[in-house]
Amino acid sequence: MTDDRLAQALALFALSKPYTLKQLNQQRDALLHTWAPQRFANLTNNPKKYMQAYTKAEEMTRLVEASYALLVELIVPDDVP
Repeated sequence: MTDDRLAQALALFALSKPYTLKQLNQQRDALLHTWAPQRFANLTNNPKKYMQAYTKAEEMTRLVEASYALLVELIVPDDVP
């Protein structure tokens, strides 16, 4: 793990150390709601634009999940309720 990946994950989740599991879960839920690919279904009648938005949403969903996994690993056990 690099510090760069950690910094990107923290920036994506708009968190700084120390953070709690509750904060992390709240941010994850908000990000997944924002980037849910199905939200882009009625965005446009242009198939090319739709696929671009859908692909971006899929990519962001994968990034959110990967960042979440990284940040969960770094939570100090005492912080977990």
